Amino acid sequence: MQRIERIIEFLNQQPKDNFLRHALAMEYIKLGEEQKAHDLLLAVLTDSPDYIGSYYHFAKCLERMGQKEQAIIWYEKGMAAAKLAKDNHAYNELQGAYEDLIY
Repeated sequence: MQRIERIIEFLNQQPKDNFLRHALAMEYIKLGEEQKAHDLLLAVLTDSPDYIGSYYHFAKCLERMGQKEQAIIWYEKGMAAAKLAKDNHAYNELQGAYEDLIY
């Protein structure tokens, strides 16, 4: 919890910092607090659709929450964003997770 408290402290100073919001979401995922992670990752992607690293984790979070159709949509959005950013590593990671889910 100390790590979460520290990140929240930083976020209070910079509430729109994507790195901090993403980091806090990862901490919540470790604790199984999917809704909190979901809300943070959705905020990151809503504010910054080019924050490629959050798509995979957001879609995985949706999968764990039983929202398969939404996860598929977000994998597709992530692949499109990664392609636009020419981030082949992220694209391949998203595509692999997407294919695992739909096949």
